[in-house]
Amino acid sequence: MLKKIISTVMLVTIMISASGCSNKKTRYEAQFFELFDTITKIVGYSESKEEFAKHSQLIYDTLQEYHNAYDIYNDYPGINNIKTINDNAGIKPVKVDKKIIDLLTFSQEQYKNTDGRMNVAMGSVLRIWHDYREAGINDEENAALPPMDKLKEAAKHTDINKMIIDRENSTVFLEDKDIRLDVGAVAKGYATEQVAQLAMENGFTSGLLSVGGNIRAIGSKDGEGEKWNLGVQNPDEESEEKVLLTVGVTDSSLVTSGDYERYYIVDGKEYNHIIDPETLYPAEHFRSVTILCRDSGLADVLSTALYVMPYEEGKKYIESLEGAEAMWVMKNGEIEYSSSFEKYIKK
Repeated sequence: MLKKIISTVMLVTIMISASGCSNKKTRYEAQFFELFDTITKIVGYSESKEEFAKHSQLIYDTLQEYHNAYDIYNDYPGINNIKTINDNAGIKPVKVDKKIIDLLTFSQEQYKNTDGRMNVAMGSVLRIWHDYREAGINDEENAALPPMDKLKEAAKHTDINKMIIDRENSTVFLEDKDIRLDVGAVAKGYATEQVAQLAMENGFTSGLLSVGGNIRAIGSKDGEGEKWNLGVQNPDEESEEKVLLTVGVTDSSLVTSGDYERYYIVDGKEYNHIIDPETLYPAEHFRSVTILCRDSGLADVLSTALYVMPYEEGKKYIESLEGAEAMWVMKNGEIEYSSSFEKYIKK
């Protein structure tokens, strides 16, 4: 069934460019819509449509495995996923696939590195905001903010140390019956990186993988060092300029978090979906934060963490990381960069 789906999609979406590369490979594209609740797009240079279809099929199949594993809303036959862990909070450990163990271990590390700014144990708070946001979008006249006492009560159940990972037995146990995991700040980027690594191991050496804006450049554009050109979206949706700037990269990831992605309006004010663990309210420091680094999972984490951090704190943190750069779009539209971001900008 999956092969039929991807084949149908690719017949519709594959496009062959008029110009080839120096090594006579042809540019192909494929996209699909059902994984991670977003659009996934694959661009690659291959010697034949069949070769590109093979790589796209592997990417699709593997991404679906990650999508099912990291889902917090849906059950899948024969699969213990993040939702299964949440459903068994305070009850029993849940045996899960290594994909989940690795993601949650990575998330524990990044919780410490970001001083708690990226916390996958924030699910109880995030679910409240999710429900109020959905209600507000569906009924704008009656859109409301979650009561602070309700948020504070949920925040009592966000201790990531209550998430017990047993790597030897491949189990996860939530000691607090009211704690809930939400991996939205890391799952897409982490899955994108893992799938990119697998694709490269299987011979996909020149391509772009975009999963809902989490962009991973694989190798170079022509296989000989030509850079991929990646656009940074303008957070001002009313502007005619949809792209703020373009960066040229090889074998790198570009991820942006912004207030324009998911939000709702209460009494004329927009409230985005990126919640500050300290205030329990949407962060309001910036319009957007863009991260450029090799690892897409790390880029996803950093784009959220730096969006929540005040500028000076975020800049100090990003400068402490080797091979990671950031760009901030301030509330007034001004742009700030980490020390080496500008060298990637295409003039």
